[in-house]
Formats: sequence, C-alpha cells, structure tokens
Amino acid sequence: MRLTDCYNFHDFRRMAKRRLPGPIFDYIDGAADDEVTYRRNSAAFEACDLVPDVLRGVAEVDMSVTVMGQKLAMPVYCSPTALQRLFHHQGERAVAAAAGKHGTMFGVSSLGTISLEEARQISSGPQVYQFYFHKDRGLNHEMMARAKNAGVQAMMLTVDSITGGNRERDKRTGFAIPFKLNLAGMMQFAIKPSWAIDWMTHEAFRLPQLENHVKMDGGALSISRYFTEMLDPSMSWNDVADMVQAWGGQFCLKGIMSVEDAKRAVEIGCTGIVLSNHGGRQLDGSRSAFDQLAEIVDAVGDRIDVMMDGGVQRGTHVLKALSLGAKAVGLGRYYLFPLAAAGQPGVDRALETMRTEIERDMKLMGCTSVDQLSRRNLRFRS
Repeated sequence: MRLTDCYNFHDFRRMAKRRLPGPIFDYIDGAADDEVTYRRNSAAFEACDLVPDVLRGVAEVDMSVTVMGQKLAMPVYCSPTALQRLFHHQGERAVAAAAGKHGTMFGVSSLGTISLEEARQISSGPQVYQFYFHKDRGLNHEMMARAKNAGVQAMMLTVDSITGGNRERDKRTGFAIPFKLNLAGMMQFAIKPSWAIDWMTHEAFRLPQLENHVKMDGGALSISRYFTEMLDPSMSWNDVADMVQAWGGQFCLKGIMSVEDAKRAVEIGCTGIVLSNHGGRQLDGSRSAFDQLAEIVDAVGDRIDVMMDGGVQRGTHVLKALSLGAKAVGLGRYYLFPLAAAGQPGVDRALETMRTEIERDMKLMGCTSVDQLSRRNLRFRS
C-alpha cells in the first residue's frame, strides 16, 4: 500500500497498521474500557444531516478562522498528542512542518519528543503548549515560563487526565514506556522489522519537556507512573485560576464537557475551551464532544472560544461542528495514522485532503466563509 493510495482516514489507518508493531498501533487506536466512547465520537456525526443551499456564487471560499488570537488558514488544527516519535522517527518535526505549510495551529505536548524551542524553529505559525498539572507547583510555573520564553502564544491545560484511563489493549501487550512487553507484544515487534530499524538508527527517544523530572532509564519513572505519581488529582478551579493569572495571555482548558465547567472557565479568565473526552481514552461511557457542543456554545459561546475534538474524520464532520458554533476543530488520530504510515509526507497529505474536503463541502453547502455556516443548515435524526 502506497501513500498515493490513501484518500481518507481509514486508508491512512490501514497503512499505519501494516507498518507499526501491534502494541504501538493499539496505543494509537485503542481507548478506555470497552471503547464505547471512542466509537460514539465518530458515530455522533452520523445523526446530524447537512441541508445545503444552492446558487450562492461560491467560486471563492475563505475557510480561515481566528481562535485564541491566532489566525488559522483552515478551521482544523493538530491537537497536541504524546510520544509521537514512537510512531515515526520524524515525530513532532513532521507535524510542525506540515501544520506550518498549511497555515494551521499545532500543539506540543508535555510528553512531546522534541522541545518547545525546536518546534518554534520549525514553524513560526500558530502553536499551543499542552501541559498537565503537577503536584510540584514550581514545576508548573517552570513549564509556563519555558513556554513563554519559547514564544508560545497559547497555553492549553488538559483537565481530564488527573489519572490515566483503563486502556486494556496496552495491558494485553504489556505496552509501556520504557518498553516492558510481554511475549505476545515482543512477537508483534519481531514481525515488523522496518519500524525497529528506524527506531534503532535514529536519535535516542527523549521527552525534552520532562527529562529533568522523568528519567526513562533503568528502574526509573515510567509514563504510567508519571500519571499516577506526578500529576495532582487535587487540582481545583482555584489552582487553575492562579495559573491563568500567572500566564497573562491566551489560556485554554482541554477536556471541558459540562455547561457548568464551561461557565467556570469563563469566570476565571480563560480565553478558550476544548470540548473533549480525550479520544475516548479516559472515561468510557462519557458523552461525545459533538453531542455536547450546542448547549455549551449557547451558554458561553459569545464570551469564550469554543473548540472541540474527538472522532473527526471528514470535512463534513468539521462543517457540522462549525455550524453548531465551534470556532475550530482539533484533529488527533486523523494525523497520527498518516504520521505513522509515512512521516511528514503522510501528515501533509492528510491535512491537504482535509483542506480539499472542507473547501469542496463549503461550496456544496453554498457558503463562501465559515461564518455563513449555522444551525439553519442542520437537521438531527431522532
């Protein structure tokens, strides 16, 4: 299977599955418990129909949006995701370059495998830094100061991951960082030698944002223990309010799902929220972000930038979210599978495919700009 054979999310997923050892593919593809929420995230879009207008003169389409003070050339962005060099040796370098080429925002994770500073050198375009709230308050402030010095425009605090989700696919293979595979997991690596060759012939795996705090050698702290031992489950709204004030700029909460929490985010001075269930990887059985979008936009959409992610696989999915009032839509697995399949050319092809779909679909909807999309163009199936 070649990259030129990939036309949609499912093609990229199949190509990634052919290249990756099973435990790593399952780390991307898997979710919590019975993976009900994971499936629901995409299925939610199927219950919503588009009602197009015609004869609107759509020779030119402007799909740009502005979120958290940053202008994006298209209304999707690459959500921050962890451990990208596990999937392909180019990792975040590929995503930063592709996002910069397409004029959209990308996020660097606290668990990213290149530094904030290097990401800024690769792309001067819109960028966010996603971080977690640690028990060590000094570390939290140190991470914010580093982001500001690196030129990051917006902070994105993940609030739905005070402990790790129950990801049973990883348990079955023994997948962990550092690797502690069981026999079944090791066999999966043995039958995909090209990944192993790439892994061994490129630079050592690093977590630059955390390497002074999480040591990956010997019997040191693992990623799973990072979540259970270093992150602070006692994090409160007062803690976040202090961080918003200390940052003094664009500050976003990722993982908001209720109207009450959205209102509280506004009250403490946040400028953005991302409706997200972490791709179904945390609380299984939770509601999809798309299903929650309308009521949260109605409650706070005139006071804060509301974004969403989860299950987005098509340009029509993006248009449905924008029509409900989302300012932009985050992509996760949508670009991770292409990254795993082919590195930067894969991410570039995936983003170009999405750009083409959105432009085509806006023309078919009779819209020349994103602000012309509205709930008038939607109908929900009962």
